[in-house]
Amino acid sequence: METAAFSPVRRRWRQAFAAAGLAAFVLPAAALDVAPLWNFADPQASEQRFRAALETAQGDDRLILRTQIARTLGLRGDFDAARAELAAIEPALARAGAEARVRWHLERGRTLASPVHGEAALTPQALDGARADYLAAAAQARAAGLDELAVDALHMMAFVDRAPADALRWTQQALDLALASPRPAARAWEASLRNNLGHSLRELGRHDEAVAQFRAALALRLARGQPQRVASARMALGWALREAGRLDEALAIQTSLDAEALAAGRPDADVLEELEAIHLARGDAGAAAAVAARRRLLSP
Repeated sequence: METAAFSPVRRRWRQAFAAAGLAAFVLPAAALDVAPLWNFADPQASEQRFRAALETAQGDDRLILRTQIARTLGLRGDFDAARAELAAIEPALARAGAEARVRWHLERGRTLASPVHGEAALTPQALDGARADYLAAAAQARAAGLDELAVDALHMMAFVDRAPADALRWTQQALDLALASPRPAARAWEASLRNNLGHSLRELGRHDEAVAQFRAALALRLARGQPQRVASARMALGWALREAGRLDEALAIQTSLDAEALAAGRPDADVLEELEAIHLARGDAGAAAAVAARRRLLSP
């Protein structure tokens, strides 16, 4: 699925899915608000916080915390340990509330198929297992009114049914649910889902529609005051504009990002790769070579 033409954006997209983007939308009204305990950039530290919280937690809160411990293990690639953690609490699920059961299915699905898995790990058996868990999580969450967790489960189906048309269908279902939900935590998924729609649309060759989705995602990031994610959203929009042949607009965005990275003292190889591609598409071999030389200086 990944090609050299869009690998920097795809890489950032996968990193965002695996890290800070998607689990921070849990309502405080749920049985336990796990968001403050998460630091997706440091799953090990997050595990320590979850284990500390276990010392005083009771009932369903203990089960929920252990599902999150399993997730920290999965983010570090220790899927066997993650599944063992989930297996240890499975007998208690029959007496548990909806959120604990939904989160258990979500996290077991993630141990089988998620952005942190390599292609070789996504066997037919793993994909079938993940599909069953994600669909169970979505159905149970919707029945319990936990729309934000249902959205999470539906969006994860794009990592099971990975053909662009299938991924688009699942992501659109997740977005429809998010937009229709009265729960702010569900609606907070909109920017991420529009970003994902943009990727699927690009893979289907629907470039103008992809640009529209990336532009909407950027607007949401700006409106919601998410500066740490605005740069990635700008880069994704610039990439989509290049793919759509709108080279002047793409060049303006990536040039601005490059200037900001230089001013911060952190030149960005991904931005330089995009700039090189834009210059080549414009037929400016000299500018492309100059950018390529800068990019090579950043190589380890």
